[in-house]
Amino acid sequence: MLQASADGKKRCFGGQAGKEFYADYHDRQWGIPEHDDRRLFEMLILEGAQAGLSWETILNKREGYRAAFHQFEVAKVAAMTDAELEALLLNPNIVRNRLKIFAARKNAVVFSSIQQEFGSFDQYLWRYVEGKPQVNHWKSFGDLPVSTALSDAISKDLKKRGMTFVGSTIIYAYLQAVGVVNDHLADCWCRTEP
Repeated sequence: MLQASADGKKRCFGGQAGKEFYADYHDRQWGIPEHDDRRLFEMLILEGAQAGLSWETILNKREGYRAAFHQFEVAKVAAMTDAELEALLLNPNIVRNRLKIFAARKNAVVFSSIQQEFGSFDQYLWRYVEGKPQVNHWKSFGDLPVSTALSDAISKDLKKRGMTFVGSTIIYAYLQAVGVVNDHLADCWCRTEP
């Protein structure tokens, strides 16, 4: 059972006082179908950066990531030099993990090749669910899986293409974030159907 926030709305997460940014993310992005390639790329990089950390930490650094990675313009990230990436290791506004920082460029290159092959990353991603969000009916967060056959398949394909930080658990969180999977709980105010 979800607890009501100060505004009276029941949320899956983000209802605590002082964490309005988290509630805003829950209400305006999480579980909502995304089709813009730049936003899809941003979330892919952010979810990879989150590995081993809390999502709240990444949300707090989101603007830092946008500045560091050219507002997530795929071509610009793919063209970043080793020197630019090395400099980011000193940037306190992002997670300073060498593997994650260099993965952003590597993943941008693969993301770009997927765009060329399918016309857009959106077309590539949404074909896995035939263009329609997978709507689940969970009652509590304890019911949510950390990975599924869907995230396994996408993770396997992205790894085969050369991406890193795209394990099945990361990809499942990504699918939730971009609305390919709608995991808003049954009592959540964002739930749009029974």
